[in-house]
Formats: sequence, structure tokens, C-alpha cells
Amino acid sequence: MLTVYHLEKSRSERILWLLEELGVPYHLERFARDATGRASEAYRKVHPLGKSPAIRDGDVVLAESGAIVEYLLERYGEGRLAPAPGSPARARYLYWFHSAEGTAMLWIVVSIILGMAGDATAPLRSVLGGEIDRFFDYMEAELGDGPYLTGESFSAADVMMGYVADVADERGHLVNHPKLRAYLTRLRERPAYRRAKQHG
Repeated sequence: MLTVYHLEKSRSERILWLLEELGVPYHLERFARDATGRASEAYRKVHPLGKSPAIRDGDVVLAESGAIVEYLLERYGEGRLAPAPGSPARARYLYWFHSAEGTAMLWIVVSIILGMAGDATAPLRSVLGGEIDRFFDYMEAELGDGPYLTGESFSAADVMMGYVADVADERGHLVNHPKLRAYLTRLRERPAYRRAKQHG
């Protein structure tokens, strides 16, 4: 059975959510963070870099949430949760899937780290805050009145970006984005999302 190595408060929430959406059975191994907030030594035995999430599927051990999502869709998706290559929604799906980590989460994480460094980083945090706001302004406009990022159909891009929206909401970045808040509410109401939160 597929094993998910789940580090608390991490991107592994995406993997649990995706597996629940796909109905794929899995074994969950939970790990707490150490006193510094990083992966424990026990977790580093799973992956030397302490990267979470990580999965084991037979002989395959894989880290990085985006890579895991793509792997799981190829292996277990049976064409679900991703527009087919060449379809009109494919380019939009790819953009949102990859911008979750390539743009949005990068800026949020750097902002969090700089916040730990104290007042000296305030000017840089202000610049990053502007970039984060600009990204969510763009996402708000692009989402429009559609229920999901690629239109009417929920996809793995929503799983990838939904985690970002969760983190952004916790940090107050969605206060002035009513469409994004409504989008996040729709995601949180999905039964698979709720099951993943309970299990994780």
C-alpha cells in the first residue's frame, strides 16, 4: 500500500487531499517537527533533506509535492483531475499548477522567514508583501465568477493552489479578495478536503 510520510503543518496536506479525491487507499505515518520547527531526525531517515511530503509506492520513494501530485495522477488518476493534453483548459491548468510553488508559495515562505529575522528586514518584507498582494489581485481577476481555476471542473491545480490559499488566508493576504475567499470556502467544503484535514 502507498505510504504518505506526513510532517505536521506542511505541504503533505496536498497529498492527503489528492488521495482522498482519487479514492486511493494509503497508509499514513505522522511526524512532528523538532524544537526548531524543522523536520526531525526520524523524518530525515525517510528523506535526507527532510522534505515533506514524501511518499513510498513500492520501490518508488518520492519527495516534492508537485512531483508527487503529477506521479499520483499518472499512476492512479485514470484521466481524472487534469485536463487532457491539447484540451482548451490544459495551458491554464499548467499555469496554476506550477505557479502555486513557482511564484506564490515562494514569496509567502520568504516573507515568513524574513519575519523571523526581526525589524531589520521590514523594508524587504514590505516589497514582498506588495508582490504577494499583486499575485492575489491577479488570481482574483482570473478566477472571475468560475467555481475553480480551470472553470467548472475541479482539478489538481486547485489542490496545489488550495494549499497556498489556505496559508495566505491564515496570514491575512485574502482579506480584500472576496472571490478568492469564496473559492477557498468551496474548496474547504469538499468532502475529500475535510477527510484529509481530519486524517492529517
